[in-house]
Parts: sequence; structure tokens; C-alpha cells
Amino acid sequence: MHRNNVGVERNCPACNVESSGEGGDGVKKRVTFIIFSAILLSVGLIFKFILKWELPAELLFLATAVISGYSIVREGLFLLIFRKRLSIDLLIMMAAVGSFFIGHEEEGAAVIFLFYVAESLEGYAAERARRSIESLMKLAPEVATVKRGGEEVEVPLSEVNVNDVIVVRPGEKIPLDGRVIRGVSTVNQAPITGESMPVTKQVDDLVYAGTINNDGFLEVRVTKRSDETLLSKIVKLVEEAQRMKSPTEKFIDRFSKYYTPSVMLLAFGVAIIPTFVFGQPFNEWLYKALVLLVVSCPCALAISTPVAMVSGITSAARNGVLIKGSAYVEEVNKVNVFAFDKTGTLTEGRLEATDIVSFGHSRGEILSIAASLEALSEHPIARAVVEKAKGEGVELRMVDDFRAIAGKGVTGKIDGQRYYVGNRRLFKELPAGFPREKAWKLGNEGKTVVFVGEEGEVIGLIAVMDKIRDTTIETMNELRRRKIKTVMITGDNERTAKAIADRIGITEYRAELLPEDKVNMIKELLKKYKHVAMVGDGVNDAPALARASVGIAMGAIGSEVSLESADIVLMQDDLSKLPYLIELSKKTLEIVKENVLASILIKGSFAVLVFPGLITLWLAVAAGDMGLSLAVILNSMRLSLIKPQT
Repeated sequence: MHRNNVGVERNCPACNVESSGEGGDGVKKRVTFIIFSAILLSVGLIFKFILKWELPAELLFLATAVISGYSIVREGLFLLIFRKRLSIDLLIMMAAVGSFFIGHEEEGAAVIFLFYVAESLEGYAAERARRSIESLMKLAPEVATVKRGGEEVEVPLSEVNVNDVIVVRPGEKIPLDGRVIRGVSTVNQAPITGESMPVTKQVDDLVYAGTINNDGFLEVRVTKRSDETLLSKIVKLVEEAQRMKSPTEKFIDRFSKYYTPSVMLLAFGVAIIPTFVFGQPFNEWLYKALVLLVVSCPCALAISTPVAMVSGITSAARNGVLIKGSAYVEEVNKVNVFAFDKTGTLTEGRLEATDIVSFGHSRGEILSIAASLEALSEHPIARAVVEKAKGEGVELRMVDDFRAIAGKGVTGKIDGQRYYVGNRRLFKELPAGFPREKAWKLGNEGKTVVFVGEEGEVIGLIAVMDKIRDTTIETMNELRRRKIKTVMITGDNERTAKAIADRIGITEYRAELLPEDKVNMIKELLKKYKHVAMVGDGVNDAPALARASVGIAMGAIGSEVSLESADIVLMQDDLSKLPYLIELSKKTLEIVKENVLASILIKGSFAVLVFPGLITLWLAVAAGDMGLSLAVILNSMRLSLIKPQT
């Protein structure tokens, strides 16, 4: 038992959207009681209004009230006797007893029955939220096939240790996080990241619990126990997010402190004042007071916000976006500026060779010479050149007398001829007639220029650049379409920053920033725009992520730091999830407003209609409680239909 969101206590799991703990058997029991009670109530109505058999009808109404109302009465009396608290269950019980007392047995039975149905609907909402967590937990199998003593044995996940070797066959789920030590396969990582295309995994690649091995045989060395995997952390974060309240939920809490006592005082006044002051019939006004109590039960209002928020958060988790609380769902909708780190966020953080320029030699010859020399170097630029050669099928040649020249480049002999590959400082002076404007043009595009030369002569240029993500330009366009300002903040030099900003369509950028400078930049943006989201890789951007209104970290599947440092985590390196996140936030808040507004308007309208006697007890529960709760739940479930664009 716990306090709900509207200031009175009851055993209503969905009020805080927590698990009822009933499980499948509890649900079946409730459904059985509902069906049996519905039959008794229906037969009782036939006996009373068609066959005119009063006594059998009253007995059937009483049986309906006992079967449907047992748990309600027990809960209400427990809270009243042992905790001295007035609960919604007690109010419903009082309304039903009062109905029997004034000769409206059929309405008393209907009130108890319909309220029991409404409670069950709320329980279903809580059960659905719990099942969404369980579905995440069930992504990983319960056992793993482990190699021990030269044999393969099935072991419960809790008994698998770090450094154990597990075997994963085609079609099986990977049970634990680990590193591939044998085999090649494609792995479906959609359950964790939401990405649609399988990812190739080979020796030394990391694999994650809950992902699916498609077509190859893998041996994996376990790196984390079952309670430390990326999947287990995701489950924990989603559970914690469901318990965190948004500003709207907190407002409803404050509102309810005044709402419930006011309604109780009003109902008491309706029952007493007309009779003792104006001489009106007591039974008539007592009935209206009972209807007012039932109309005022705040169940639908209580679940209006948390059910929508939980639906949004769990839907996002299934699509590879972790939101750490409903407060951030609400904040994303207010964001009017997105600040982006460059390296690893807008770009892949991986250099690629983009241009090859030759002077007196073929393009393939320049690439072959450069790649053959760079293959003996570990520099990131060297790796980019070698990858370019491999990608184009250029053959690497034998290098003799290789030497690295610190801070400048490398040199070596190919077929007896000495060649040089490096930066401008490697060449004392550029030969006459060298097209300097070409090198300057490449540099002004934010590219790093690698010179390829023979003794005293430059024979070619290779330009390398941090690869812009495939989704970056499209995402920036979509943010502009939504009238959201974008700013790039980076530690890169001014020329590179400008080139990247121009290429992807960001109009404002700040270059050559240290981590503390990024934090100050976020402070400036907050002062000017109020609501600022920071998007980074979650490692060196942690201070700026923490300072922003919402910190959004990229690629948590490769960086656990992201799970700790950000408010929202994109499990995949996919910026296209940002428009999805904005749309989900917008729709969630729209549904919250619809739920709250419908709850207040319908409850308020019914309360007004009580006084002229236009609302009966059974109608108050059927439409004003059960029907409204069902409408709120179904409306919130629409959020699961929102999907990222592919």
C-alpha cells in the first residue's frame, strides 16, 4: 500500500504506475470475479425490473457487492482502523452502503462492481508497465553454454564468471557481455540499440547480452557478470526513470492536497445543509452527496500523467533511447537550442582520405606509394591512407630503409627510389610551380593535407578528414525545420571547425575550446535561451552534459560512461534519433494534457450535474471513473506507435 498522486491512500498500483505484484494468476482471479459479478448483477436487474422479484434481486445485488467489494472494503477498513486515514476505497464503500440503506440496492451493487473494474484497469496499466521491464530482462536467456574441462555445459547465468568462455550458435541470444575470441557472425543489436541492420562481429569485437547471433558460430570470453551487463544497467535505468516525477506530476500532487479535502467537505455539506437548513428530503440529498463522492474519486486524474510518461519512456527504451526520468521527457519539449560536440558526435571520430591529387604521376601510383610507407606507421592519418588503399584495391609495395621523422612524417625506399610522406614541414621548400592554391583550398575545407614526394619534389597530395556521420546533415536540416537553433562547440582549430560547420549547415560554432570552456559556453546559451540540450559522446563532454538543461550522450553501447553522465542516452551512434526524441516528448506532453483536461472537465461536469439529479451512482462510476480511467490508459498507449524514421 502506498500514497497515490492525489492525496488519499489506496492500493492502486497504477496511481504511481508500480507493479501490483499480482502476476498472471492475480489477473485471472480478477477477471473471474468480474465475469461472475457481472452475471449476478445482470440477473439481479432482470429479476427486479422485468420479473419484479424483489427479494431474489436484493440477494443477488448483495452477492455482487460482497464478491466485487471484498478487497475494496478490506483495504478501506484497514487504512481507517490501523492508519487513521480516509481512503478512496472507504468512500466507495460508504456510497454503496448508503445506496442499500436508502433503497437503491441495484446502484450500490453497480457502484462496487464498476469501481472494482476500474481498479482492475488501473492494475492492468501497472502490470503493462511492469511487463515492459520484464520484456527487457527476458532479452537475455536464463542459461549459457560454457566451455569447461573441454566440454560444453549449460550453466545458469548467475554462475557464469568473468573470463569464462561461452559458446553462441546461430539463432541464439548472446547471454552475457563479452569479447569474441573465435568465429565471425552478424549480430542483431536491435534489442539494445534499436538499429535495424545487423553488425558484423569478429575476433576482438565486443558483444552484448540480449543481442542475437544471426548466422555464425561464436566463442566469447565473458567480460561482465549477469548483474553488471549493459542490459542489466538499461533495465535499472528504466526502472529508476519510472519512479522519477516530472514537474507536471509534482503539480498534480500539490493540487490534490486541496482537491480531496475540499470535495469531502462539499459532499458533507450537500448531505446535511439542504435537509437541516431548507427542510429538503434527507434521502434525496444523501443520495446526491454519495454520487458527488463517487464522481470526485480522482483515479483517472492520478494516472493521467504517470501512465503517459511511463508509456513514453518504455517506448523510447525499445527504440534505443534511454530517458532517465519523466522530467527529461518534459524538458526536451522546451529545448530551443541543441549544442553539439564535434568529434565523435557530428563526426565519427575516425579519419578518412577524401582527396588524392597527383602531379606527373597517376592517382593510383600516389596512393600506392603513400599507403606502402604509412602501413609501417601507427599514426591515425597513416591508418586512414592505408584503409583508402585497401578500399580501392591498391597493392602495397615492399619498403626498405624505413624511417619515421618526428613531427614531420615518414620516409623509405620503394624499388630503390626514396619517397617521403608527411606534413608541410617535411619539405624544406616547395618546388617552383607547385600549385599552392590547391593545398590551401583543401586546408580551408577543414582537411589535413599530407604531402607525398621524392627527393626535393612534391608529386602528390592526400587530404584526410574526420568523417561526418551519415545522419548528421539530415538531422541538422530536421532541427532547423523545427525552428531549433544548432550550435557546434569543439576543441578543433578555427579553420577545421568552420569547414565542418559550413558543410553540415550549422551557422554558429565555437572552436578551440577546452572542457571548462564548453561548460562556460553552455552557461552562456542557458542565460540567453533558457532551455539548452547538449549532445556529446559522454566521455570528455561529461561536465557540459551535466550543466545543460538536458544532457544527451551518444553511443552508450560503446561507452558505459555515457550511461552515468547523461540524462538521455542514444544507445546507437545515430543522430537521427534526436528528431524521434523531440517528437516523442511533444506527443507525450500532448497526451498528458489531454488526459488531465479530460479528467478535470468530465469530473467537473459530472459534479455540476449531480445537483439537478441528472447523474446516478452507477453512471458516476461507469463513465466518470471506470470509463475515464480506460480512456486515459488507451490514450497513453498510443505513444507506442511513434517510431524513429528509418
